[in-house]
Amino acid sequence: MNSPMLLLVALAGATMQEPVTPLARAHAHNDYRHARPLLDALDAGFTSIEADVFLVNGELLVGHDKGELKPERSLRRLYLDPLLERVRRNKGSVYARRGEVLLLVDIKENGAGVYEELKKQLKDYTEMLTSFDVAKGIDPKAVMVVLSGDRPIDLVRKEEQRQVFLDGRLTDLAPNLTDAQFYPLISASWTENFKWNGKGQMPLNEAAKLRLYADRAHAQRQKIRFWGAPDTPDAWDTLYGNGVDLLNTDDLIGLSQFLRKRK
Repeated sequence: MNSPMLLLVALAGATMQEPVTPLARAHAHNDYRHARPLLDALDAGFTSIEADVFLVNGELLVGHDKGELKPERSLRRLYLDPLLERVRRNKGSVYARRGEVLLLVDIKENGAGVYEELKKQLKDYTEMLTSFDVAKGIDPKAVMVVLSGDRPIDLVRKEEQRQVFLDGRLTDLAPNLTDAQFYPLISASWTENFKWNGKGQMPLNEAAKLRLYADRAHAQRQKIRFWGAPDTPDAWDTLYGNGVDLLNTDDLIGLSQFLRKRK
């Protein structure tokens, strides 16, 4: 993985010279572990960003486990506030060159409690959030919040108006034909579905299964990603070529350079 200093040096010239072109298939896994959460990913053009959250004393704190949590590292401070500032600066978009950004909120525990607090907080950010109304459908804006992890499925399903969406699973793919307005994204464990380690060529039977999953998601107008997928150029190339929409990475520079060469 590239160091934080190398990331800043590599991206400085591009961000000073011209607006960053957003990368539709770049997903920042465990984004909060980078030197500058959110900002490093946006400087690299990422359009999907993942933050793990816990509810602690009425606040949503960001971290992979409870030992990492700090009061100053809240979802508001690290993600919601800086996203809103950028959307206002860019007159309605996270990037000057437009394009929706997905904020994947991975709830580590207490899904119902996290959702109730998140609903309260999101009221302060309605101007930038994609929303759903049962009578009107989806109203797209700059940022779509998607809940993963301990998803409060029943609570969200009851909402007639909402500013969140849910991360689906492979069981939500065709032929089950679930609603893309509820599950715009399908996510699944790589190791539970594939044996390939991301080096060399993927076995043909596994590549065919990967393409089948992607095709089923696209038939329902959903995006698909795999957590725990190998984070290597061979894996990125295989996932990209077989239609996987979001490529998970901890290597912001590496994936950014790969995707820009593929465009």
